[in-house]
Amino acid sequence: MAQSRKDNKGRVLRKGETQRSCDGKYVYTYTNPEGKRRSIYSKDIRELREREAKLIKDQLDGLDVYAAGNSSINFVFDRYISTKSELRRTTMRNYTYMYDRFIRGGFGKKKVAEVKYSDVLKFYQHLLKEKEMQINTLETIHTVLHPTFQLAVRDNIIRNNPSDGVMAEIKKKPGKNHGIRHALTVEQQRAFINYMEDKPTYYHWTPFFKFLLGTGCRIGEAIGIRWEDVDFEKRVININHSLIYYSTQYKDHPMCSFSISLPKTDAGIRSIPMMDAVYDALQIELEDQKVNGFNKTEIDGMSGFIFTNRFGNVHNPQAVNRAIKRIYESYNAEEVVKAAKEHREPLLIPHFSCHHLRHTFCSRFCENETNLKVIQSIMGHANIETTMDIYAEVTETKKQESIQNLAHTLDVF
Repeated sequence: MAQSRKDNKGRVLRKGETQRSCDGKYVYTYTNPEGKRRSIYSKDIRELREREAKLIKDQLDGLDVYAAGNSSINFVFDRYISTKSELRRTTMRNYTYMYDRFIRGGFGKKKVAEVKYSDVLKFYQHLLKEKEMQINTLETIHTVLHPTFQLAVRDNIIRNNPSDGVMAEIKKKPGKNHGIRHALTVEQQRAFINYMEDKPTYYHWTPFFKFLLGTGCRIGEAIGIRWEDVDFEKRVININHSLIYYSTQYKDHPMCSFSISLPKTDAGIRSIPMMDAVYDALQIELEDQKVNGFNKTEIDGMSGFIFTNRFGNVHNPQAVNRAIKRIYESYNAEEVVKAAKEHREPLLIPHFSCHHLRHTFCSRFCENETNLKVIQSIMGHANIETTMDIYAEVTETKKQESIQNLAHTLDVF
């Protein structure tokens, strides 16, 4: 017969209880409802057992409330996200951040069994109108909320998912929040690059933006690209990781840091042939760094990053977007005056972000390539539908141009 474990005073320890020899503390190890191992500690065995009893009661109460359909959406989300062990760390962090920011403090407090389709629809409309949220951001919210309700359906807590069909209904409505990310035109793209090249204030940004416009890389892939990822001889850029910039809380103070992640999807691991403009931009950057020094930043064991800011560190996406805004606003201000003097309409550059440059590259690519699988591979799209959505928008524009060209060519009316 197996002997019972005892503490250093000869008292029999219960299942899950141990006593550490290093400091004499008692430990109770248990498995929470999500299947994860957890431990609680105490110097006093009686205090530990009181905490054990409360822990077990809280867990049972929580599960009972959940089974009865009286738990909050927050409870179900926490249960759902704890099961998603396959999610990449950055995706998990993004989902949790979006939920905590937009759902947990308000809508998330509703009882899951009482939420109706109209409640979700009204909540989404509130985010669009009152919070002035873009449809792209709302889709991320939906990506988090829909599977949360679906878990409750599969656990037989609720019969139907109240978020089914809500995004389709939202997208039917006309308005500015349809989330279409338009590419820069060829003229706008050329004006942006030419203006940077001609201005000493912005010239140092030229290689970086030529890289973005010439590869279609996501911003995290671009700021994380290293010299060893570039093969000048074969003229190929290997995309095998992404640099993620995220904020955390430390003692009530927000902190920002970088981490290395795999690309957004498995399809994101790819190679991109270098066009001449990208090759030349990287060569210029290389020669400049040979004189002024290379980036010494090390992140998660990786170093040798190509693009740096004025402090010698890697770029962060927010700073890139601020630079874009400074450049196009400066250009527009000068262009308005110049156009007035030349008695013509100004060629203005609209507001855009670094992700618009990826969209712009894809649009230029679609205008010159008909093989969707090639476009998908270069862009690193996991789903061909993403490629087709952009391709469809581009070809729609091309149809308009073709008809106009036909009208000018055929003198039959």
